[in-house]
This record gives sequence, C-alpha cells and structure tokens, in this order.
Amino acid sequence: QVQLVESGGGLVQAGGSLRLSCAATGSISSIKRMGWYVQAPGKQRELVASIISGGGTNYADSAKGRFTISVDIAKNTVYLQMNSLKPEDTAVYWCQVYTGQGNYYWGQGTQVTVSS
Repeated sequence: QVQLVESGGGLVQAGGSLRLSCAATGSISSIKRMGWYVQAPGKQRELVASIISGGGTNYADSAKGRFTISVDIAKNTVYLQMNSLKPEDTAVYWCQVYTGQGNYYWGQGTQVTVSS
C-alpha cells in the first residue's frame, strides 16, 4: 500500500507558476512510476507528466516546455513545477503512483485555478 498526500495547488494569474508536491508513504520501495494527471470539468482524467524509477520522463504535449516533473528520493516526493500557466490549465491535478502488477494509487487531488 502507498499513501499519497498532495499540496501546492491554488489560484494564480496567467503567466504565473505553481509547484505541486506529492509525498508518498508506505511501500515506497515498490514504486515503479509516479505521475501527475489532470481532470478538467466534464473531461476525463489525462496524463500531464510521469517519471519512472530510472528517471525517464514523459509529458503531454500541452505540458512540454512549461511543466517539469521531478522526484526527491530522500523525501519520497514527486513535484510538478508548472510555469507559464494558462487559464486552460485550470483543473484538479492528481498524483498517481504505480507499483506494478496493476496496482495504482491516487492522491486526493489538488485544485489549480489560473485566472486570465
């Protein structure tokens, strides 16, 4: 089992920055991939960025060049640095970890609101 606690969401003006954090506890040694997903109103949850245990990253096209995913292994925390935010980035952002064998865990979600 893995427990995830997210923080860092909030209200920001267009062009601003936010950094989301997701702290993992529990069976963290089994984590194979960590990622951030976004769910806008009326839409399905979609991948924003992910990072695997070897350090490889993957980004949605909308996030490339603006968002950076990183991990602090000592703190068991994954971050999503979001720069040049746009109103269309407004959504609930969810942290997810994958520990293999089809096991996924989700954080509680954090709201990001970008005003124009």
